[in-house]
Amino acid sequence: MREIRDFGPDTIYFVSYSKLPEGISATYVHKVVGVGFLINGKTGIIEDVMVTLISDLCKEFLAYLIVGHNIEKDGIDELVKKVERRYFGYSQKAIIVGIKGVYARYLQWKEANK
Repeated sequence: MREIRDFGPDTIYFVSYSKLPEGISATYVHKVVGVGFLINGKTGIIEDVMVTLISDLCKEFLAYLIVGHNIEKDGIDELVKKVERRYFGYSQKAIIVGIKGVYARYLQWKEANK
């Protein structure tokens, strides 16, 4: 039997999708990139990241850039700058759109759960 990870009662999953550019290898597998954040609803800290890209190294690097960021206190501007400065894959813009979409979903959730 598979061990189930304990996410805790305050962890919430937010996901957004954006279209990948034509002509890159990921487009042959996925038409869109999914970006998902596990966020602690009480603290606003990003606990984990999911990105639907082919390379495990890419997924790991993006998690390195994002995990631990406090989306509640710091918003997403710094995350976007990190991705712009340090990730030069062809899917960079799609990932940034996904990050902005996740943030919008988080703000919707926050408003609905005051």
